[in-house]
Amino acid sequence: MTSDIKPRSFVSARMVAEKAGVSRSAVSRTFTDGASVSEETRRRVLEAAGALGYHVNHLARGLRERSNIVCLVVADMTTPIRAGMVDVLTRELQASGKITMVINTKADTESVSKALRQTLNYRADATVVLSGTPPASLIETCLANGQQVVLINRDDKLVGSHNLGVDNAMAGREAFYLLRRAGCRRLGLVTSTANTASLVERKRVFIEAAGAEGLEVAVFETGPTGYPSGLEAGRRAFGRSNSPDGVFCVTDLLALGFMDAAVHEFGLRIPDDLCVVGFDDIEQADWQSYRLTTFAQPLKAMADQVLELLQAPDSAGSGRILFEPIPRWRQSVRPGPA
Repeated sequence: MTSDIKPRSFVSARMVAEKAGVSRSAVSRTFTDGASVSEETRRRVLEAAGALGYHVNHLARGLRERSNIVCLVVADMTTPIRAGMVDVLTRELQASGKITMVINTKADTESVSKALRQTLNYRADATVVLSGTPPASLIETCLANGQQVVLINRDDKLVGSHNLGVDNAMAGREAFYLLRRAGCRRLGLVTSTANTASLVERKRVFIEAAGAEGLEVAVFETGPTGYPSGLEAGRRAFGRSNSPDGVFCVTDLLALGFMDAAVHEFGLRIPDDLCVVGFDDIEQADWQSYRLTTFAQPLKAMADQVLELLQAPDSAGSGRILFEPIPRWRQSVRPGPA
């Protein structure tokens, strides 16, 4: 049986102009903030647009002027910290009138390169890269096409791009001091095989801070950066003699898996037998089962900085802006002596 319902055709500005009895340019001026148009013309255009169901085609406008599109290039989007970043960034950008386009990709260089080429096809004004390492030549191509490029939590020094990050060295040092103040002497560090610059920096500084006080650190490096790897690290840590009594997990997901192994498989009490510090302050870190002491990434402040950079398109790039991680003291670390 065939349907008599015909698909509705796209309503163009020309159709609105014809119905309102005005020029095509009058329709354009009506829907452009600050443009000069008489009240009578505005009224006729808006009535015609309402009757026809017309909406401004921002993408078509972008063929003639700046598109107002900001692309977010993201991998591992389902992880809590990445999802939190995307949530805050899209809300802030949309509130400022930007059109946000999320390109879900893998973190490898080729996938990120493909995603960046897509942003050029859409004539995006700017691209924010949250994952992976784009090649310098492609960044240069984006810049040559009038794009701004903002890298978040990437240590790549690419000329012309802005780079925002968290002070990972500070987090590594503070994590050590928290555990030492709690009286921990058998220290451990849980990381993944991802070996991103951020994770490596947290690990390096924590170990250096411990070494400065004559303490060794047992390192447990297992699989991808996620809960199962933390669980496996816990099994390795406590299936041995001289197990740690204070551990810095370089992400919260690793910490949650590590804590579950310690508590449910080895019967340890947190923080009486074991103190744990994480990093990221994901939503799950504050769940009653964990109450994890951790460091928050200041996502709102970082999103505000991205917006400030995008609103100043002539600002010089290549600078690196560091944000201090925010300590979140909960119950996975014993308080130090009074």
